[in-house]
Amino acid sequence: MLIKTLTMKKITLLLALFTIGFTYAQSPLEKGSLQANAGFGFSGWGIPIYAGLEVGVATNITVGGEISYQKYNHGSGLGSDFNSSIFGIQANGNYHFNEVLEISSQWDVYAGANLNYFSWNTKLDGETFDYGGSDNFGLGLQIGGRYFFDDNFAINLQVGGGNVVSGGRIGITYKL
Repeated sequence: MLIKTLTMKKITLLLALFTIGFTYAQSPLEKGSLQANAGFGFSGWGIPIYAGLEVGVATNITVGGEISYQKYNHGSGLGSDFNSSIFGIQANGNYHFNEVLEISSQWDVYAGANLNYFSWNTKLDGETFDYGGSDNFGLGLQIGGRYFFDDNFAINLQVGGGNVVSGGRIGITYKL
């Protein structure tokens, strides 16, 4: 009976703390507010670095833009190496699930889509090959989350697919 009482007290305390933590749910980025994001990613084509801005356009909805750059080298199998670099420009939109999921404002869970364009060039034996045109446009999806250490500064983790830099990313966010 004593063990059952202690277990019930622990469960009650845990539920109380959990409820208090979710009581303060709110939108992570208010309409008209701006935040900056920067970091690095993981892909099959090197390690991209990125920087961008997002603005709150409606309750729980943000849109933004981003630039990225990555460089990588790979063997051709013919004794020469390819040296490639990719510069990207991206527009994105996200829905933030904090209010729907009743998550504390310390967290930001989001998902969305992006439209991007990448300028890709490769050097092989001193000759440069530029890959441009309509094939360099992509449409992708992403899902991610942020943890805010204070009212303005957060660390974020995102995974996505459907474009040339598909994969994951980790970075920082600062609300301006």
